Amino acid sequence: MRAVGGFYDVQSDEGAVVRCRARGRFKKEGTTIHAGDRVRFTFLSETEGVLEEVKPRESFLVRPPVANVDQVMIVCAPQDPPLSLQLLDRLLVLAESQRLRSVICMNKDDLPHDKESALRDLYGGAGYTVLFTSALYGQGIEDAKQQLCKRITVLAGPSGVGKSSLLNRIQPGLQLKTAEISEKSKRGRHTTRHVELLTLDCGGLVADSPGFSQLDLSGVASEELPFFFPEFQDFSPQCRFKSCKHYNEPDCAVKDALERGEIASSRYNNYLVFLEEVMAQERSY
Repeated sequence: MRAVGGFYDVQSDEGAVVRCRARGRFKKEGTTIHAGDRVRFTFLSETEGVLEEVKPRESFLVRPPVANVDQVMIVCAPQDPPLSLQLLDRLLVLAESQRLRSVICMNKDDLPHDKESALRDLYGGAGYTVLFTSALYGQGIEDAKQQLCKRITVLAGPSGVGKSSLLNRIQPGLQLKTAEISEKSKRGRHTTRHVELLTLDCGGLVADSPGFSQLDLSGVASEELPFFFPEFQDFSPQCRFKSCKHYNEPDCAVKDALERGEIASSRYNNYLVFLEEVMAQERSY
């Protein structure tokens, strides 16, 4: 459930939380242990234990480092801090690369903006669930909670968008620390210092994690990237080349769909940014 300072809080099958240390061989073998890992441990007392084994992971996110999650809820805000569609698309690509379901949650919907219809069309049209919430006023909280029930979810997104405030609303009693947006930088202050799995009364587990604003795509291959944009898949089978990257190839059905307005230009332009990035990484290898 949590890893801090060499201690690991492990929830047993019976629901008890046991504070464990890891066997010395983990360090020698280079085995890392993260929130979400399924482990085998031995009781030393009713409240203490020692980790014996880390089970193979079904999925793993690097930043924030969480294992075995089912989905990612990407929390953004229409403004305060300013919305970055490139960061949102980057997070979606990373979730897709791990075969994780993604839910987009636009928090701070109480602030004045005119983006709701456009964002619903943009990302709903790409196949994603898009929620609009206000942690301040409780708007959309029940809808957000239903997306988290019976799943292991990581909340991701930049600092200051209200991830901790949202969780405090979804699960009263958590009392997670929150902070205001910095007036100088217009960015959020980091209030979450480590990754911790939190238990919801509806049966889900949620990782409250430190915010971040930059992510690299080092684990993504250029030939895989087109598959991480779901809206491309309706058109890519009609491309002349089976391995089409929808970049500068002739007779590309994805580019044709772009010209017809059936694929959003912001999504395609971000795809090109990511493609250049991963191809540059591959050349450097």
